Amino acid sequence: MLTPMVAGGVVFPGLFLLSKNTLQRLPQLRWGEADAVIVSARLVSSVQAVMASTAGYIVSTSCKHIIDDQHWLSSAYTQFAVPYFIYDIYAMFLCHWHKHQVKGHGGDEAGTRAPGSTWAAARGYLHKEFLMVLHHAVMVLVCFPLSVVWRQGKGDFFLGCLLMAEVSTPFVCLGKILIQYKQQHTLLHKVNGALMLLSFLCCRCCSSPTCTGPTGGTRALPLLAVPLAIPASTGFFLICRGACRLFRPRGSRPPSPCQTQD
Repeated sequence: MLTPMVAGGVVFPGLFLLSKNTLQRLPQLRWGEADAVIVSARLVSSVQAVMASTAGYIVSTSCKHIIDDQHWLSSAYTQFAVPYFIYDIYAMFLCHWHKHQVKGHGGDEAGTRAPGSTWAAARGYLHKEFLMVLHHAVMVLVCFPLSVVWRQGKGDFFLGCLLMAEVSTPFVCLGKILIQYKQQHTLLHKVNGALMLLSFLCCRCCSSPTCTGPTGGTRALPLLAVPLAIPASTGFFLICRGACRLFRPRGSRPPSPCQTQD
């Protein structure tokens, strides 16, 4: 069990540092630390999402019996991904910290940090990202032992389907990067928004009834009927609303930099 966890503890922080240093040192880029940190954190999230969805596809397509069939990659990748959630809590704080500094709340003009500024940034981070931090903590403290120990090798098919829900994450990360650099009116942003909507619909909204149907415990909905059964309060409709904005005429002014920062 330790080998995949150690590998994950090396890969994700190492990729973050490599990406940040590369963005700062390449002569063609020479990005500041804040931009390098934010983009690198989203790059690592995208890489993890691609790895998770690939592992999920391999696992789910390899299991013929949805309860008893096992695949070694289900437990191996779960162990490998645990350090990512720990790393990502810190990476999200770094992103919040640099945005805090850019907005002028981190210190004086000489660059010295005001007393208590770190604690103020930490409180603001926990207030803004509380649900995401809680999600990461639950993944490590509850979902990890549940998937590796308590389920006793049962239900690898369902675990694979859950991992495939990460397909939409790279498009979400790219969209945030484009908004950060005020490229929300470009063709790339519109195409990325359409792909994000499609991947979110297929791999998050439709995966749950598609997975639970074969057990016989619940009735699977037809694929085309799934969007109609989704509650209006879910994030899917928020994404749909954002996608509609992409294709509106350019009659309104682009959002200000403060509005574009998440």
